[in-house]
Amino acid sequence: MKDNDKTKKQQRTKLEQSRQRIAELEKSNSELKRAQEELRESAEKYRIITSTAMDGFAVIDLDGHILDVNEESCRILGYSRDEQLTMSILDLEAVKTPNEIRRHIQKVIETGSDRFEARHRRKDGCIIDVEISMTFMPQSKHFLIFHRDITNRKQTDEHLKESVERLKRSLESTVSALASALEMRDPYTAGHQQRVTDLACAIAEEMGLADEQIDGIRMAGFIHDIGKINIPAEILNKPGQLTEIEYSLFKNHPQVGHDVLKTVEFPWPVAQIVLQHHERMDGSGYPQGLAGEEIMLEARILAVADIVEAIASHRPYRPARGTGDALEEILHNKGTLYDPEVVDACLRVFYEKGFKFEHVLRVATSPRIH
Repeated sequence: MKDNDKTKKQQRTKLEQSRQRIAELEKSNSELKRAQEELRESAEKYRIITSTAMDGFAVIDLDGHILDVNEESCRILGYSRDEQLTMSILDLEAVKTPNEIRRHIQKVIETGSDRFEARHRRKDGCIIDVEISMTFMPQSKHFLIFHRDITNRKQTDEHLKESVERLKRSLESTVSALASALEMRDPYTAGHQQRVTDLACAIAEEMGLADEQIDGIRMAGFIHDIGKINIPAEILNKPGQLTEIEYSLFKNHPQVGHDVLKTVEFPWPVAQIVLQHHERMDGSGYPQGLAGEEIMLEARILAVADIVEAIASHRPYRPARGTGDALEEILHNKGTLYDPEVVDACLRVFYEKGFKFEHVLRVATSPRIH
């Protein structure tokens, strides 16, 4: 009786174990089917994405061998899919060396992704510019690459750059002609605007201004005294003291310069810089009596460069006083007449960077209007 009970118990245990195994197998089979379905769906998504992508697409291994490509990649490069599957990305590169390509691959392994430009050689021999976005898949040890042909864009950018350069040269020639016209009327200040421009740009660079701001200062510097074209030559070249009326006419030259330039569509606020280059930090300048931050930074820089050059150089009413006196002037009036940061930068330009004016006489005497 006991043996019979034991046998039945063993049979029930085996039956239960069998049922568990069957349940496990069914579960595993269900998971396998689900995984197969997910894989099929992923493969279909991959096919749709790669086949409809606007960019060329490729999969490469760690050595750069091409494992898969889409139709757009074939169109861009001119090679068929079968041809590309026998190639490496090193075979496509027209400019970069194999070591440069390998460095890009290594960077992508380390950072996960990278974007860069390259030049590829098409099957027909033409060289094209391409933009490449590369991503590393650590589990499969593969790279996903999207690339697009940017040859037309690069050519358009280059043509635009050339056009801008031509316009810039034309603008600079026009400004130079204006400066020359003024200096023909006032030979004593010949070179003044160029020297002021050189110093102003050196100060701006020392202050860390953006290239665009420095270009604006350079353009304004070339013609900052263009308003003097309205002043009679006998006043400009008068060796003695100016009368009140003459001085009032002289002080109007920034406004005249602004009125001449305000209709010119410069890419910088040139007319405003010219208008404000005789303003002073304490409001004692002209023509508007602006003070402190009301004055554009570019005009504050030009003001310091202008006074330094004027004192250092020869004028009809006095010989040159020299750079030393000029720097003493801006240091003495730092924060009162002149922007402290601009003054400090100007002093560094001379004492630390060795800036020098060309063709400046150095004779000490008393200052006057500049």
